[in-house]
Amino acid sequence: MAKTKTKTGKQLKQAHQSTKAMANANGKPKDTPEQLYASAIDLVEQSQPDEALKKAKKLWAQVQNRSVTEALPALNLLGEISVELGDGEAARGYFEQAVALDPTGEIPEALGGGAEKFLWLAQLCEEGGQASVDWFERGVKALQVEISTIETGGLPGMDEESLLMLRVEKKRKLANALCGIVEVYMTDLSWEEDAEARCDALVTEAMAVEDETSAEVLQTLASVRLSQERKEDARAALTRSLQSWIELESDDAAVPDFATRVSLARLLMEAEMEVQAMQVLQRLVAENDQSVEAWYLGGWCQHLMAEKLQAAPEVSKDGDADMSVVNMGSVTMAWKGSRNWLNMALKLFDLLDYEDERLFGHAKALVAELDERLGPDETQPEGEDGAWEEWDGIVDGDEDGEDEGANVEEDEVMQDL
Repeated sequence: MAKTKTKTGKQLKQAHQSTKAMANANGKPKDTPEQLYASAIDLVEQSQPDEALKKAKKLWAQVQNRSVTEALPALNLLGEISVELGDGEAARGYFEQAVALDPTGEIPEALGGGAEKFLWLAQLCEEGGQASVDWFERGVKALQVEISTIETGGLPGMDEESLLMLRVEKKRKLANALCGIVEVYMTDLSWEEDAEARCDALVTEAMAVEDETSAEVLQTLASVRLSQERKEDARAALTRSLQSWIELESDDAAVPDFATRVSLARLLMEAEMEVQAMQVLQRLVAENDQSVEAWYLGGWCQHLMAEKLQAAPEVSKDGDADMSVVNMGSVTMAWKGSRNWLNMALKLFDLLDYEDERLFGHAKALVAELDERLGPDETQPEGEDGAWEEWDGIVDGDEDGEDEGANVEEDEVMQDL
């Protein structure tokens, strides 16, 4: 699914340019609303959300009885910091207060208005289903108004390049909001008679919105096609999605966020594109080696690769050489790779108190099966530090080349598929 991305501190700064509206002209030199807002943003950027929340609450205490355009930025900031802290209930409360002050999103985003609060509430909505769709649709309407205003030159003071960038940003957000509605119809509202038709219409609309279809929208299209058992169409969409960013640096704005790429890996596996899924997963663990889900999916993916290799007919190369030995060697490498990734997922599960018991149970069952198939894992050193050292450099290898052999083996497995 193509969800709206959680804003970084830098994006929060850009989203609320007019913090001067919150400044108290007669206030003390320290801890004015403007200073509190800027301080909270800096703390978010420094990955200190708890401290940022304290500043934001002080800010709210000063501006809650002032004008709407002073209160809205503070509420949005409180909501987004609460999301960062995992406090969905508090976040909903803040965004609902923001909606009460700006029910249609007509107030410009630079003054704290706009569509963002509706999109957050669509994702935080406990009821799900139609309630989520309603929030998404309110966000869609607000974004359509914003885009229309930009295209008709209704934002004085902005140069042409800035307007173009803003237009691209809003269109992408609109496309992602439409994709958010698609996911609801594929899950909570899948029993609706017109669910499939709505999904098709919404994906078509999302693809028409952007000047260049984003990876997230193509990913949503693939999800719809898989649900319709149109695997080849899904594979084509996934290939286009992957090609749009796979060669880019991780900090490029065109690269989907981490959670979206985890979902992409799942879709690639569902579409039987295991090699491409491992490309994505290797990159994910290189970016965040504490993602339980990424390690688990990598283990499960290699397990599927081994099964596919094992089921493949034994063929001859150059007319004479029996490939059965080569094939079984690749199968064994895939089994071992699967066990290593799954073991890492299990270690992190305990270390991080991960809550997905179904994932834990499946990973544990797979490791038990692989231990029985391969025998005891004598290469796995005792203790957490040893496990981390073994997998350091899994994607690109260590600078000294110590892990090059492991990567060569993995490449061989992929080539045999």
